[in-house]
This record gives sequence, structure tokens and C-alpha cells, in this order.
Amino acid sequence: MIALPADIVLPLDKPSGPTSHDMVARIRRALGTRRVGHTGTLDPFASGLLLLCVGRATRVAEYLSALDKTYEATVRLGRTTDTLDREGRVTSEPEGSTTLRRDEILDALELFTGYIEQVPPQYSAKKVEGEAMHRRARRGEHVELEPRSVRIHEVTLLSMDLPLLDLRVRCSSGTYIRSLARDVGEVLGVGAHLAELRRTAIGAFHVAHAISADALGDLAQVAAAALSPLAALGHMPSVEVGDEAVERLGQGRPIAVDLAHSGSAWTRGPGPAVVLARAGEIVAIAEARGGLLHPRKVFHR
Repeated sequence: MIALPADIVLPLDKPSGPTSHDMVARIRRALGTRRVGHTGTLDPFASGLLLLCVGRATRVAEYLSALDKTYEATVRLGRTTDTLDREGRVTSEPEGSTTLRRDEILDALELFTGYIEQVPPQYSAKKVEGEAMHRRARRGEHVELEPRSVRIHEVTLLSMDLPLLDLRVRCSSGTYIRSLARDVGEVLGVGAHLAELRRTAIGAFHVAHAISADALGDLAQVAAAALSPLAALGHMPSVEVGDEAVERLGQGRPIAVDLAHSGSAWTRGPGPAVVLARAGEIVAIAEARGGLLHPRKVFHR
């Protein structure tokens, strides 16, 4: 019998159709636990990588949700919808989308590389005054949303068969690919909506190593795909600590660590948080302050 650890991060390949919450519910049933969360939603029509956190691994979700995302997207030029995707009501069908030149399209895409200001879709999970925008939009409300800064590292034109464009987009967390499709269409003067979307990567995690939704009932496959919380936080700097430090951390007390000799990963780390580990298991997540590492989250007590 397969003994699955209670605390895991599970890369899942979500199919098109179910919501991200549907997949959380399916994991809860398959593993017999209520403590399951995800690190960033996918729209129901989209497919691809979800990172699901089970058990105490839900406490590391915030350190995974901020990772960059990579998508493969199909943009349909010459048609706009109220939801900015294929499932919405058609709002306009401008002409000229099938006569665009490749260089015009490449020039337009180049405008969206780097830091840009992006207005979120009206139909989105973004909350305004405590309520998700998509609920307000479905009641016919329109809210003027402020643009926010996002970073698009790369927009690559994979292929074009007008009015369809196949793109690969690598971007910061919080970027809406539906908004990108809308904005590209506006720059080209023909309108556009998102026709297909697949998330292929979150940080260094790739959908090729994710478990399929159909395999969730097979504990052997779940175990093979599952990651420990420590492994899932491999993008963060880490420090190995001793028994005395483990005890202090369990009491919520800070510890002193010689960061200069704790490994080069510390100096390469993306932020102030550091993972503290003992014998291959996560002990705590801490932050450096005043020459000490102060525990922010403790996993070993």
C-alpha cells in the first residue's frame, strides 16, 4: 500500500472545463483531506499547470504564487468579447484582421515586452470592495479598474494563421493573458480575444512533470508527482540548521546563522525569506533582521 506524505505540493495538469476550485475539491476527495489550496487560478476554459498544496504545505503557497508564469495562448484577431475570451458575448467584429503583415504583428507584440500598465478584465477574480469582479460583471455592473504594473519577460510569435496568432508568453504573476490579447488587438486596430490558453510553467515547475486529472485516484501516480514542501521551495535560499536551532525555532525564537558560510544560494536568493531545513525536511521559513533569522512560519514543533 502506498503511504503518501500528509504535506505535499502536487503539480496538476488541469484540463479545459473544470474550475480551479473543482480541481481542489477533486483532490480533497481523492486524498481524504480538507486542507488543500492552490497557488493561482486558471480560467475554466484554460488548461495547464496548477500547483496544489496539501496539508501543512498550504503554508508555503504564498512563496509559490508569486513565481513567474509561462503560457501558450491563441489570440483570435478581428473579434472582441465582453469576457475577453472565447466564452463571452461578441461585442464587435472589426475588419482587416486577415490582411495584417507579419512585421506589423511583431512590432505590436514588441510593445508589450517589459514593464507595462495593464487593466484587468471586468470578468475576473479580482476583488473590488470585497466582491469578485466577475460577479459584479454578470449583474451588468461596470467598474472602472485602475491599470496595474506587470512585467512581460517574453512574447514570442510561435505561428500565425490569420486571424489566429499562437503566442508563448512568460510573465510576472498577476498578468492577465486575456487583457494582453485585448490590448494587442487594440494596437493592431482590429480587436481580439483569447481563444485558447495553456499554462506550461510556474517558475521552474513544468506541466510535463504534472499529474493528469484522470490519475488523481491512483496514489502511486500521485506519490510520484508529489513534491515535499522543501523541494517545492527550491527557488528560495536555504540554510541547514542543527538540533539546538530547531528547538529555538519551535519556540518562536530567532537564531543566529553565519550567512557568509551557509551556501551561495543565500546570496542568489530572490527575496528576504530563507528556508531553514534539517535532515531533508523543512523546519521554518524565516527572515533576516537585526543580524538574526526570525521565524515567520514554523513547521517543526
